[in-house]
Amino acid sequence: MTTPGHPPRALLHGASGQIGRRVLADLRARGWRVVALSREERPAMAGVEWRRGVLPDSAGPGDGFDAIISCGPLDLFSHWYARTPTGDARVVAFGSTSVHVKADSSDPGERDVAARLRLAETRLADAAPARGAAATLLRPTLVYGAGSDRNLTRIAALARRHGFFILPHDARGLRQPVHVDDLAAAAVAALSLRGPGLRAYDLPGGETLAYREMVARVLAALQPPPRLLVLPGPVFALAARLARVTGLHDAGAAVLARMRQDLAFDAGPAREALGYAPRPFLPDAAMFDAPPR
Repeated sequence: MTTPGHPPRALLHGASGQIGRRVLADLRARGWRVVALSREERPAMAGVEWRRGVLPDSAGPGDGFDAIISCGPLDLFSHWYARTPTGDARVVAFGSTSVHVKADSSDPGERDVAARLRLAETRLADAAPARGAAATLLRPTLVYGAGSDRNLTRIAALARRHGFFILPHDARGLRQPVHVDDLAAAAVAALSLRGPGLRAYDLPGGETLAYREMVARVLAALQPPPRLLVLPGPVFALAARLARVTGLHDAGAAVLARMRQDLAFDAGPAREALGYAPRPFLPDAAMFDAPPR
């Protein structure tokens, strides 16, 4: 724990992931000492002690920290946290709005994801107050900006490869893509929250737009810009089936159906509690480039 004249200490899970890298940079800039968990060896970094481990079984001890931050899989972190002594260290953990979106999915695998997220949230909600710890759960929408997400970066990669991207004409479901830097800022802001128990906030991006417009902006950011082909529903369904058969993509029926569904969330609670102020969706090509190893 913090002692007079010494900087605060944080344990950071998922430090090498797309959000974790930005959180780590923000903590270092604010003078925190960080023990950062990673599956692989990492180069030395001032103010950072790298710990090799894998959640939940080999992540190491959790005592002696002022804050514990999880930027990786919530279900694995929740198992580790529930059975690892941590004292009353503040907790900030990333989940996902998939806990709302996929609970009623037609895909059993997606329903299982939502169920595991819900159970993980319950574990945190039970464990934190028992330790007198303040815990904050952050649920992002579509993450972008680090070149390693599985949604917009994947769209960009397919469009770059083929020179075009196909959508159904009615892909107008609302979306709120959120930049990794805005998520990192929210995580650091959450470290100032006090009082035992779990608080949960949805973290949408700063702009709500139709799925089709979102994809159009991704393509427009690339050089040269791939074409966006908009097809009638039956034609698109046939093209999607052919793409799955030929291995061009593996998006299932539930994923494709969600293009037509509104997935919009309220940033008001996070704005009030965390000063959350996400940017509008104005991507550039570098945001979809793979990060350097």
